[in-house]
Amino acid sequence: MGSQPKKNSAEWFIGQLNVDNAKLLAFFLVLGFIGYHGILHLRYGPDSCTWLLSSGRYKGDHEWQPYGCMLHKYSKTDARRCLRYLAFWGKYNSFAFIGDTRLEQLYEHFISGLKTRLDIDTSYSTIDHHLPNYTYIDSKLRLSVTFIWSDDVSKTMVDKFRVWQTLDRPPSVIIASSGLKLVKSRNVTESYLEEYKRNLTRLVQPIDALALRGTQVLWKLLEGVDSTKLKNNIKINNNDIDIYNKAVFEILQHSATKIWNVPRLAAAGAPSPDGMSLSLTALRHSTQILLNMFCNDHMNFNDGTCCAQPEPCTQLQLLTFALFLLCAVLVGARSIWRWSQTFKQKIDGYSLVNQPPKKTPSPMVALAKLGMIMSYFYLCDRTNFFMKENKYYSEWSFWLPVGYVFALGLFFTDESRSSSHSRVLHREQTDEWKGWMQLVILVYQVTGASKVLPIYMMVRALISSYLFLTGYGHFYYTWKTGDTGLVRYFRVIFRLNFFTIVLCLTMNRPYQFYSFIPLVSFWYTLMFVIFALPPHITPMSSHTVESKPYQYIYIGIKVVGLLSVVTVLFLSEVFFQKIFVMRPWKALFVNSDDDIHQWWLDWKQDRYSMAYGIIFAIAYLLAQRYNLLDDNNHSNLFTPGISLSATLLAFIGLGSYVTFTFLCSNTFDCNEIHSYVTFLPIVSYILLRNVSGALRTRHSSLFAWFGCITLELFASQSHIWLAADTHGVLVLVPGAPILKLDPHFVHLRVHCARDSQVDGDHSTVRGP
Repeated sequence: MGSQPKKNSAEWFIGQLNVDNAKLLAFFLVLGFIGYHGILHLRYGPDSCTWLLSSGRYKGDHEWQPYGCMLHKYSKTDARRCLRYLAFWGKYNSFAFIGDTRLEQLYEHFISGLKTRLDIDTSYSTIDHHLPNYTYIDSKLRLSVTFIWSDDVSKTMVDKFRVWQTLDRPPSVIIASSGLKLVKSRNVTESYLEEYKRNLTRLVQPIDALALRGTQVLWKLLEGVDSTKLKNNIKINNNDIDIYNKAVFEILQHSATKIWNVPRLAAAGAPSPDGMSLSLTALRHSTQILLNMFCNDHMNFNDGTCCAQPEPCTQLQLLTFALFLLCAVLVGARSIWRWSQTFKQKIDGYSLVNQPPKKTPSPMVALAKLGMIMSYFYLCDRTNFFMKENKYYSEWSFWLPVGYVFALGLFFTDESRSSSHSRVLHREQTDEWKGWMQLVILVYQVTGASKVLPIYMMVRALISSYLFLTGYGHFYYTWKTGDTGLVRYFRVIFRLNFFTIVLCLTMNRPYQFYSFIPLVSFWYTLMFVIFALPPHITPMSSHTVESKPYQYIYIGIKVVGLLSVVTVLFLSEVFFQKIFVMRPWKALFVNSDDDIHQWWLDWKQDRYSMAYGIIFAIAYLLAQRYNLLDDNNHSNLFTPGISLSATLLAFIGLGSYVTFTFLCSNTFDCNEIHSYVTFLPIVSYILLRNVSGALRTRHSSLFAWFGCITLELFASQSHIWLAADTHGVLVLVPGAPILKLDPHFVHLRVHCARDSQVDGDHSTVRGP
């Protein structure tokens, strides 16, 4: 017997790179992240308000990002809507600011974000007390905002807190800050510091009493100064400010006071105009933090998770998870019973003569694993266990990951292995196309690049490309097999929708939330109905098709019928809505607000994309029939002259669409034109990818692997990459929102060859 050569360390390492090890690694990484975030919650508490008030950072767009939660950007309309809502339910919205000049700045900026023109509505008033105390009142909003001057933690401040303690209706929120006067006078001696601490101690009892009555007390730490800009010979040392802030934390951390540290951090990142006062940027962020703290838990803003409780679990969700749990218990019980039987045989001295038969896939085990995955999805998106942050777009944050993706994809370039690997749009090539499109869309979603109109329109072209491939693949399959039976239809619909329906049940989201899946399902259903109607298409292998070209006339009639149905629906939005709001299918097309407008927008943007795919497939079949192109070998599709002309036209087509995206002035106009010109970049890409034989016969195995699970990634990215209904991003590693793990990639291992007939592949035609 010959001995096998010993593998070196590099070969051994490469051998370990397989799906099973990837699953195991993903599983332990998920457990590690759960344990890590569990420790964070135990140490710092699960209250995101604490994160909102204590820490954060400036992003590249100079917007403030709280630590671990999402900040909603309140407009004046949003803020007044929140206060009006609370007033409707009988809440009196009362804010009290007590402190020195910096807190007065914040008070003025806070009310400027709430009040409108005083001369229009007399319900607004500003009451001047003995200056410099002020009160802003809005009777419609049941709002009162008061500023009380106190430049030191003196008897005035202590007495005011005790007065609030005795009121029948104390303020809802109290913001206090003081100590700058002491720093100005350089009073940081031991005696002054001890007196400051004693005065702070006198505030603990009234603050705790107010907290028991529902009042939130915030103590704003002193912001630093820019000593290079100070005037009038004012000398303030930031080290002295830190000493007084430390004293505040030492005394008030044991009370119900919430230490508000963020203004100090925000002021440090936003230069002060005179070195002493707060900048407009710091004031704006502080105001937004106050509104988020006060309003988020009462308003339905998906992008504001700070201080907001997660939505409660519905009975349908509980029932779904209970079924998954039952499957897991049954699988566990069966595994324990089998192990006990094996162990009993070993104890009794029996041994198996024959090897046990190979285990067949168990639906119960599959459902138990699916339940584990759904539990992870729920933990990521429907709870506050993992952190969430607002999206941040920059040129680097979008284009750099896109560059990484394509560089990595090119690294895994491989020779196509399918039996028809030289054909136009063969199996590996279409999977590759779907894969890189999905990865680009994922980067687009995570970085929030939709605000850039050219990028938005280019991604719209990628969505249209997927529908184009859907029409192309399903028509080619129908042409090859003539299969328009219900078995085929239900197989495709099940493949498209099973995972999405499970997500709807476990995540409590409407079907339209996963907008691309309903879109593909609808267009396939419409195509199936039209091609299932007589006259039917005979399989291509039949002698009848070769001798009777009227089959192409039948196809032309069906395509015209498809375009006619689409045009009729498009001509009247009212008629469109009447069709799709009919029961029993209304629930499939409306969103959580029972509105169908979003379905109308998604539908009309790509209303011709599937028809373009069918027409291209017909043109390709005719070109093959009349020998206008030759893709049966590794050579170029056309003669050198025609190949060069086709390549030039392809570049012109791509350039024309890119130029259109830059010249288009607004999203509405772009979307209106898009459906008529979207075939340009798609056909141009197909030409560039297939004219050369060397390019046509090679593909990226990495992109092709992602292309096998495109539908699953489309549905799942909203929960395990994005967060808060796609408005934010999930953060597994604090401070690094781009670093994420998707165990869904390795758990949903899809065999492309197995599903080729379901996806409408034209290069691998199999029976059902």
